[in-house]
Amino acid sequence: MKTADLRLLSIDELNAKETDLRKELFNLRLLLSKGELQNNMTIKAVRKDIARILTIITEKEASEGAAARGKANA
Repeated sequence: MKTADLRLLSIDELNAKETDLRKELFNLRLLLSKGELQNNMTIKAVRKDIARILTIITEKEASEGAAARGKANA
């Protein structure tokens, strides 16, 4: 998942995508415990995608907060 593509999404869409990825991570861990997971690196990739989304959400919330503070001071 590309960071540039994620930055175009709204915070609500990012939260929905994070929820989907967490469900996928759960399913991958289940497959791993059963011994049915073919590629263990998919778990790492999903975890990185979740971290990427959380970082972008934090950046967007901080920028919106700064914009709101700027309007209040004006």
